[in-house]
Amino acid sequence: MKVKYLGKTTEDQVQWGGNDDPRKFLLINAVYEVKNKYVHTWHTKLELHMYPGKYFNSVNFKEV
Repeated sequence: MKVKYLGKTTEDQVQWGGNDDPRKFLLINAVYEVKNKYVHTWHTKLELHMYPGKYFNSVNFKEV
């Protein structure tokens, strides 16, 4: 699966579930390949191939 980073990240989205901050790693509108998807009760985290061990809130992405 590939996703595009939308770049509209808020502090609450980063802090929810202890996510990593995509603003420190990702480029707005860039496409990334998903390595793993972790579905939780109230949120979903994406781990990207380019950044193993980093987990980003799925609301910051659009599937392409």
